[in-house]
Amino acid sequence: MSTPILSGTQSNVRAANTSGTLGTSATAASNGAYSASGKTIAENFQTFLQMLTTQLQNQSPLDPLDTNQFTAQLVQFTQVEQMLKSNQQLETLVNLQKTVQGSQALNYVGATVTVDGSTATLDASGAKWRFAVNKPASATVTITNTAGQTVYSGTFTMQAGEQQFTWDGKGKDGTVWPPGQYKLSVTATDASGQTVAVSTEVEGVVDTVDLTKQPPVLSIGNLDFTMDMIKRVSKAKSS
Repeated sequence: MSTPILSGTQSNVRAANTSGTLGTSATAASNGAYSASGKTIAENFQTFLQMLTTQLQNQSPLDPLDTNQFTAQLVQFTQVEQMLKSNQQLETLVNLQKTVQGSQALNYVGATVTVDGSTATLDASGAKWRFAVNKPASATVTITNTAGQTVYSGTFTMQAGEQQFTWDGKGKDGTVWPPGQYKLSVTATDASGQTVAVSTEVEGVVDTVDLTKQPPVLSIGNLDFTMDMIKRVSKAKSS
């Protein structure tokens, strides 16, 4: 007879409709768990039980629910939620780190710092650099302006270690160069004529800090540096 077949078809249709309703209800329940009650689905065990019970009650007798698949879906659902939580926590940590960096950068305002670099600003107190060599050497110091023109050149004997070089803005011929940015380069050789590596650093007072940039940017005589470039903090500017 066709009655059992018709009954099974009706059962399948009813189960399909119920399944669609369940999917909608599950979505609404999950949204409610986030927006209405403020609870997350992973924390609301009762929601899981209601979803499980409803789906089991409305499954088709001719096509029962695969419990392993259903359990896997619940596990995946929970894993997705945990990933969302992790993203939110990471975002909070990033914002916190930005705030900490901003606070640290502000502490450098008014301090005299030494940073890696070869370009310094010439002002009333001169332009200052620091050298570092690992053994005694004879060094030739050349200073150029922003146009690439040589404004000063001299030869000096350098001892092993660190030393400071201050240029007063005057060339060898007595020319007084205007305030601005000047680049220093050093070539050095030891007693046997072998090339000696010389690292150059710039020293100056931190005038301003730009917190709108990430990471924050320190300004030293119109030159910009980031905090990771700072090697030493010499002293605070007296008020």
